[in-house]
Amino acid sequence: MVFTSVGHLINKELLKECHEKMDGGKAVGIDGITREEYSRNLEENLEKLVERLKQKSYRPQPARRVEIPKGDGKARPLSIYCYEDKLVQEALKRIIEAVFEPQFYDEMMGFRPGRGCHKAIRKLNVMLEKRPTNYVLDADIKGFFGHIDHEWAVRFIEARIKDPNITRLVRRMLKGGIMKGCYYEKTEEGSGQGSVCSPIIANIYMHYVLVWWFKECIQPRLKGYGGLVVYADDFVLCFQYKEEAERCYGLLKSRMEQFGMALEENKTRLIEFGKNAGKQNRNGKKPETFTFLGFTHYCSQSRNGKFRVKRKTSRKKLAKKCKEIKWLIQSMRKGPVREIIKKLNQVLVGYDHYYGITDNSRSLSSFRLSVTLSLYKCLNRRSQKRSYNWEGFKEMLKAYPLARPRIYVNVYGG
Repeated sequence: MVFTSVGHLINKELLKECHEKMDGGKAVGIDGITREEYSRNLEENLEKLVERLKQKSYRPQPARRVEIPKGDGKARPLSIYCYEDKLVQEALKRIIEAVFEPQFYDEMMGFRPGRGCHKAIRKLNVMLEKRPTNYVLDADIKGFFGHIDHEWAVRFIEARIKDPNITRLVRRMLKGGIMKGCYYEKTEEGSGQGSVCSPIIANIYMHYVLVWWFKECIQPRLKGYGGLVVYADDFVLCFQYKEEAERCYGLLKSRMEQFGMALEENKTRLIEFGKNAGKQNRNGKKPETFTFLGFTHYCSQSRNGKFRVKRKTSRKKLAKKCKEIKWLIQSMRKGPVREIIKKLNQVLVGYDHYYGITDNSRSLSSFRLSVTLSLYKCLNRRSQKRSYNWEGFKEMLKAYPLARPRIYVNVYGG
């Protein structure tokens, strides 16, 4: 089904509903207007906004660009939009999502209702343990969000929504431009990370470029097993036969180039992984590992000797988090110990809620140990006089204990 008239759904009622659910604590755009300030004349502001939308005179303001440091020394660009533009984006996202959500395949796990990282890992675990997987293509797209082709994105949306009011808003949002300091820069490609609409546009792009192509064009022609799991721009392909995996790898590169994308060759690998690779471990050859969603997946065995895939926090993610916690403790070192421990426990519990997954107890304990040692060193640097020896420090932790590692996610659960 193709929808030809849905633009009228972006009305005052929908925008007001979006406003009520909007987080008021987010950073402000270039106009400096907060949610609280916009609320003071909410009815009048929304009426003017709806009128501009009806007259097709609404144009989003440029986004404010900030750089978020990454663990590898690079920076991730983040776009911060004006509050009114966020309202329009939220309304637009709801309409597009309602149309496309039923069309997406189960292989897509990112930014979708009722799905998430842990469900993606569970699905991948089934592909690796229960299916005849012998080879894994661990792929990485180079600068995915920054290289989304605007024309292709609009064409993909028009496959289901042929309302010119919707496609006009999508085009204007994508081409709204950014402000770097005092300088304006056009956006000829890409969808800003930080845009409310960016996740659904990314999903639609990946749906047509990768998932639909694999499910409808590649999978039916395979002689052996082939599987796929996708989270945003991160995905893993599983194959039974090496020649089919290599052929798909070559076709995938061509497919990406056709839509303005490219695979990161340094981070994309075809490795032998699965039951057969696990058996070779007994002959002295250690199977390769791969990383997906912050976890390093490796071949192992269960207690009764059967093949199992286990996972641990990737070394890169663990090192980055340990570095962050060290800086956090240093920033709080002058505060009361009780408040420092309270904040650290919030961090530890939040960390365990994501990384507390089956077989990852050792990594959780390593992170908690790093927190403990950083806290011990920092408390002893608060003054020239040593505050604690190790025994005294342990006594203090009995009064203000750090949260113990806990497994929250069962990979074999529902």
